[in-house]
Amino acid sequence: MLKLHKISARIAGITVLREIELVLPPGQLIAVVGRNGAGKTTLLRAIMGLLPISAGRITLDGIDLGGAPGHRRPSLGLGYAPEDRVIYPTFSVEENLRLPCEVLGLPQREIAQRLERVIDVVPQLAPMLSRSGAALSGGQGKMAALGRALMVGTRYVLLDEPFQGLAPVLANQYAESLQRLHLSDKSLCIIVTESNRSLLRDLPDDTLTLERGELQSSPVETS
Repeated sequence: MLKLHKISARIAGITVLREIELVLPPGQLIAVVGRNGAGKTTLLRAIMGLLPISAGRITLDGIDLGGAPGHRRPSLGLGYAPEDRVIYPTFSVEENLRLPCEVLGLPQREIAQRLERVIDVVPQLAPMLSRSGAALSGGQGKMAALGRALMVGTRYVLLDEPFQGLAPVLANQYAESLQRLHLSDKSLCIIVTESNRSLLRDLPDDTLTLERGELQSSPVETS
């Protein structure tokens, strides 16, 4: 289980996260909502090891992740789709999806199995597989980023503002993919950040509010 123990983080000398205490149990779809600048992206980047924390600890199954740099955290089952997608334009969509698994050195058979699972969850990706990353629209890029996160996110998937800027049709497809994923894998925890709570509809099991770097509602508890 992933736990945040009173973590704080600073950017350019400014405190962005303040003593965040949070438990992220398997099988949950958790939303973190807050206005722009509240610290949502910083929270996800801290979990992924892409931003150092200034205080506190992040543990996975009781093991402190402080010694695990960002490039190693996908090997622990953590997948991340940033708000800006970061799709490699000269790679095909399939190559973009396979890339993190290949970097981890996974066998080709396992990569193929994971790709098949991703297509089951996000079927809109199937006709895009041979298309170059440069040919994707913004919404299609977000679908590809979701698929890439799922390729390595076997335990936790972190999605930063996934619905922002999506046309209604793609927003519906994205929500349906998240619902399929949530229903099909009860061992997976999905964390979604959003500025606009209404975009999340009734997807989350729990919704937390982040305001000025502090959680404004109780963290998720487990027995």
